[in-house]
Amino acid sequence: MIRHMTRGTVAARLLGTSMLAAAAVSGMPALAQSAPPASGAGTADSEQIVVIGTRRTDRSATNSASPVDVISAQEITSQPAANMLDAVKNIIPSFFVGQNTISDASTFVRAPSLRGLPGDEVLVMLNGKRYNRSALVQVFVGGDTGLSFGSQGSDISAIPAIAINNLQVLRDGATAQYGSDAIAGVLNYGLREDAGLEIQARYGQYYDNGGDGKSRQIAANAGVKLGEIGFINLSGEYFDDNGTSRGETRPIALVFAQNNPSLATQLPNYPGPVQIWGSSPSKGYKLLLNSGLDVTDNSNLYLFVNVAHSKGDQSFNYRSPISATGLQIDNGATTTLTDLGANSAFAHPIYLTQCPAGNASCPAGGFVKDGNVYNFTALYPAGFTPRFIGITDQAYGTLGYKGKADSGFTWDIAASLARNSLDLSMYNSLSPSFGPQTQTEFEFGKLIQKEFTATLDLTYPVELAGLASPVTLAFGAEYRKETYEQTEGDLQSYAAGPYAVQNLYVPTGPGTYAFDSTVTMPPAASGYGGTSPQAAGSYSQKSYGFYGAAETDITDRLTVGVAGRYEHYDSFGSATVGKANAIYKFSDGLSLRGTVGTGFHAPSPGQNSVQILTTNFRAGNQVQTGTYPVTSQIAQFYGGQPLKPAKATNFGLGVVLNPAPAFTLTVDGYIIKVRDRIGISQTFSVTAADIAALPALAAVGAGGDVNYFTNAFDTITRGVDVVGTYRTDLAGGKLNLTLAYNYNKSKVSNYDPAVIGADQIVNVAHLAPNHRANLAANWTIGDFTINARENYHSWWQVETDYPGQRFSSKFTTDLDVSYTFQDRYTLTVGANNLFNTYPERITASATNPIFLSTNSLADGQVYPRNGGPFGINGGFWYARLRVKY
Repeated sequence: MIRHMTRGTVAARLLGTSMLAAAAVSGMPALAQSAPPASGAGTADSEQIVVIGTRRTDRSATNSASPVDVISAQEITSQPAANMLDAVKNIIPSFFVGQNTISDASTFVRAPSLRGLPGDEVLVMLNGKRYNRSALVQVFVGGDTGLSFGSQGSDISAIPAIAINNLQVLRDGATAQYGSDAIAGVLNYGLREDAGLEIQARYGQYYDNGGDGKSRQIAANAGVKLGEIGFINLSGEYFDDNGTSRGETRPIALVFAQNNPSLATQLPNYPGPVQIWGSSPSKGYKLLLNSGLDVTDNSNLYLFVNVAHSKGDQSFNYRSPISATGLQIDNGATTTLTDLGANSAFAHPIYLTQCPAGNASCPAGGFVKDGNVYNFTALYPAGFTPRFIGITDQAYGTLGYKGKADSGFTWDIAASLARNSLDLSMYNSLSPSFGPQTQTEFEFGKLIQKEFTATLDLTYPVELAGLASPVTLAFGAEYRKETYEQTEGDLQSYAAGPYAVQNLYVPTGPGTYAFDSTVTMPPAASGYGGTSPQAAGSYSQKSYGFYGAAETDITDRLTVGVAGRYEHYDSFGSATVGKANAIYKFSDGLSLRGTVGTGFHAPSPGQNSVQILTTNFRAGNQVQTGTYPVTSQIAQFYGGQPLKPAKATNFGLGVVLNPAPAFTLTVDGYIIKVRDRIGISQTFSVTAADIAALPALAAVGAGGDVNYFTNAFDTITRGVDVVGTYRTDLAGGKLNLTLAYNYNKSKVSNYDPAVIGADQIVNVAHLAPNHRANLAANWTIGDFTINARENYHSWWQVETDYPGQRFSSKFTTDLDVSYTFQDRYTLTVGANNLFNTYPERITASATNPIFLSTNSLADGQVYPRNGGPFGINGGFWYARLRVKY
């Protein structure tokens, strides 16, 4: 591996010697009370109590040594999106997630990024307890997963927005406090405990394509108090989102319709594009129960449970039954001609006549090349577009007991159990090598993630002479078991059938034959490969850890701290990390804060064990791509090595300005260095010689691609977060202004060029815009409220998909108006992307020529497939009615 990383004295410059004696933020939050709703969009209100990043119960967002944003329930639920991913993306500038149009299973479980780092380097919590991972490991090759390629993070889309009291975002490395994965930060969802009834109903649709993408959502929250000793709060949500279409039909489909007018109506999706570039239809429900019961005056039992179910129906790539020649294209330099081939299932017929038994010139297993044939046009006369189905199910629960003694000693003991599954299937497809016996519907098997976590968290305040506050000591332990499982799919979904390889013979005389040729048909289902018996199985990883921490006010102006954590995994060994931070209050309106720490991300059983075969298209032609475990023969054939933990070093330095009660400004710079980052290698093209050397590669086939998980690169991320709020009166109403800005840029600092490709390096740096800003205004006068937000996204690049093209910076505008009547009813009408802004169209190039007949790529793409920072659907209007008792 090539190494270029330099080592500096950034930590000393950031924090100085005062931090070395300090006591820092601790582990799991236990008894800190939930924060009240925030007043601004994505703001950190100076009066709000934070429960993340500290063990103390008297920290606010502006006197916390680590930067914390507190997002109100109102801000989350006001977003016109059923998916929590989109709601958070609209609010937090450093949070990025793609739209993911046609991206295999990554369309059903989209992988987010915080501060340019992958989704599994962001720790997600509910009420301060670790939330489980999704069952999907992100193996899709392309810009849709570029920042989280190879990650296995949590799927926050399973959380109903109406269940949230607030979202606290710790923008700081926190592995020493919370364990593996908290390199980029922590998202902690605080759950509602209030009594009453709230119902919300929303309807909306996009402006274009006749108003497609119709979206329906109904959500309710009901809470009751159990006298003076407890509460029960239950939330539920149902959503039904129709799909969108923002592409053109394939040029080959246009040729087919022109040459075969009587069959044109049998083209998939007729009269629309034969394959759909846009959001996939999805529907489902989400439930969340939060409850607590006092055992004594100073202790209580708590239970919270999250259950969710969703189903997505995704368009795949069109399979053409014909070839076409002489199509005009613009390759970025000139206009020229090109050819498009038929899909391999239609490339030649299936020959059905077997060689006569006992004939030496036509051996057993061979076929006679005669007129007794089968063509897949009998099944799909106009070709076919497979539909890929993903059903996700989530079940998560935490049961705990916490309390506080008169001495100030606190305890919190809890256990969490979770199961997440993704059931994959397909219809409108075929398995070419099974010929006339092919299925058209396939079950690919389930991906399952199971987790058990047990935690013990303790704190004790110690009075020490000369300090301005007690030293809050914290200790704790954690045990975790993760299990990743792949279940077997249908035989035809993964296997090679009887017509996979046909040796053909022609008659040369009575009872004699001569060899003519060999023809092949691809194995497995067209579009995706099911899990074979060899790949099916269950893989577990166990770990335990201990942490210790302390935090205190050395003076009325200086708060400092340290924390350390040790974890041991049965798969790779141990990791030890630490953190120190401090905040110094120069005056009531000016504070300086800083952090330094180390962290790690442990490879998951899924990353160590996943094996998936997918279908991609290159220049309009089908290509099989196999992702293999590093322990497999195939990965080792191409240089795969056992995975080890990614390790990180975080530095942060910030200024908190609060010159007046109505004005707050925080500016926080950060540097995050990640060594041995876990991802997926570049693709290695399989040759006939490779297959001869390793027959297992036949499943991919000559011309196919292979990749595997790797630690073959390091990154450095540098950035700045700016959050400002201002409250004032305007024209008899209350005006809240919020500015949230993020600059973030990651760089691949060290890598193995034999494993990591140049396009991956560009994606790390520029797939998400390096600059993003939200300027929001909330004005309330009487019964009316107006919310307006202007969003800025700087230029961005997806080198994997569109080499050399930079998509330019754009502004988008969101606006809504609410009217509250009879105190309990609020009607809102609004629009996201009010002025119907789209990203730039894909430009012609040698690697992505534009076909003049459709003004699109060969697959019908017009806009970038991952959607970029704000999607390819354009403007969306909606109306929402809220009733609260």
